Amino acid sequence: MTKLIFHILNIGFVILYIYPGSIFGFIFYRNFNKQPQITPDLIVSSNHVYAFSLLSLLGFINYYKSHKNLIISYFFLISVLFEIFHIFIPNRSFQFSDLFGNIIGVLFSLLLINIWRRK
Repeated sequence: MTKLIFHILNIGFVILYIYPGSIFGFIFYRNFNKQPQITPDLIVSSNHVYAFSLLSLLGFINYYKSHKNLIISYFFLISVLFEIFHIFIPNRSFQFSDLFGNIIGVLFSLLLINIWRRK
């Protein structure tokens, strides 16, 4: 069941990241240009930290034991690629704070899964 949730969430991320505007902004504010903010940003985008923490934690739970290097590489790769795609997608922009938020989310999940596996 968690594999199915992971794959659905993964597809959802691709759609959200390549769509030229904010789908959540339209749902909540009827404005594609406004992005809902879960918590205030510090140095990195908090929304991106939360999103990539959730996605990568589900991926690590399902695939860490059998495909450790592949799943870790996958998350770092999409962290970077999703932000690079924003250079080319209309109404989106590359931001280092988003990129670092993605990477911190993956690192946080990696830390959690390593702590959990040691116990």
